[in-house]
Amino acid sequence: MWRSLPVAARVLLWVRILNALGAYALSFLAVLAGPELAAAALALFGVAALLSRWAGALLLERFSPRGVLSAGLAATGLALFTLVLAQGPAQVLIAIALVGLAFEVYEPPSQELLARASEGEQRHATFAVLGVALSAAGAAAGLLAAVLLPLGVRWLVAADALTCLVAAAVAVSFLPRDDARSGGRRAARQTGKSDRRTERPAGLSGRFRPPAVLMRLTVAGTAFAIGSLAVMMYVPLALLERGAASWLPGLTLASAAALAPLTLWAARRLLAGRSHGLILGMGALLLGALALVMAATTSVPLTIAAYLGCTATNSVLLGRWQAAVADAAPEDDRPRWFAVQGSSWGVAQPMVPPLAAAAATIAGAVGAGAFLAAGLAFLLVPLMLRRLPG
Repeated sequence: MWRSLPVAARVLLWVRILNALGAYALSFLAVLAGPELAAAALALFGVAALLSRWAGALLLERFSPRGVLSAGLAATGLALFTLVLAQGPAQVLIAIALVGLAFEVYEPPSQELLARASEGEQRHATFAVLGVALSAAGAAAGLLAAVLLPLGVRWLVAADALTCLVAAAVAVSFLPRDDARSGGRRAARQTGKSDRRTERPAGLSGRFRPPAVLMRLTVAGTAFAIGSLAVMMYVPLALLERGAASWLPGLTLASAAALAPLTLWAARRLLAGRSHGLILGMGALLLGALALVMAATTSVPLTIAAYLGCTATNSVLLGRWQAAVADAAPEDDRPRWFAVQGSSWGVAQPMVPPLAAAAATIAGAVGAGAFLAAGLAFLLVPLMLRRLPG
């Protein structure tokens, strides 16, 4: 599957993998901030990161994806180094805000580069391989964290900063130089017309109003993100609540990481040519059923089996959301579509803990409550994907 990808896509995947190798450090922001600042630090980072995704989309209106991607990674690396050096509450919060404001600038340009590099079923395969590669890099990042954590959290942040700068250097050196934003500009240059309206892409002129299909994708993506995050964040706690040995959650997560690429490879030809909306809807129904099984059972083996089923199903869906956006969006508006739909994860993340806590009053335990909330969220997705273009 890797060899079938365009060269530009392979380079971008290596850039993202390099960046992800140090990304585990951000899981320790609360530790670095300390108990008194943890809540404020995480809230500040979440808001800033959401803004940074929009900044990446807006920068694409003036600069090439390669330039925005490289600048975003470099800015993140420099901001992380300021966090390493920060002392005292004020400096730490300012540094965390700077990290957040740079953190997701690279997302819209990386998605735009992948969308340009491929089309059709290959486009989905490209986004899916990115998801699997990032999962594998996340597992490697966990090993790096295990090695560096005894030295202190700031060493983790420094490693993350270094990987960001290395990824930026690779992007500058090897990604193709493509400064043309749209076919409209290229056509204007070819015909020699100087009319400002011709040079400016129609989709970017004036005020951007998200169309109905984009809003459905975003709302559905938010429900999907709530379900995915609830399962991912709470499965270790749920296993321990149900009497699992302390080493078993880690082994379960490692097994899931190994299972994802195998499932993606096995299902690739089976699902070729089917609409994104159909696959996402059916996959979300299966995820909802598995999450409800995890909520209802107290058996450790059944919980693990259902979680691995969730991982296998989710691996098939990896890249479908981005591919659906790339296929449905007008070329000129694609970065803004990616920014709007991608915001679903930023919106979902702060919603998961209160939803899990509320559902725990029904399910009887926090882990079971998270799975109950996840199951209900997944079951909402097909309702929101009706009439989605194939």
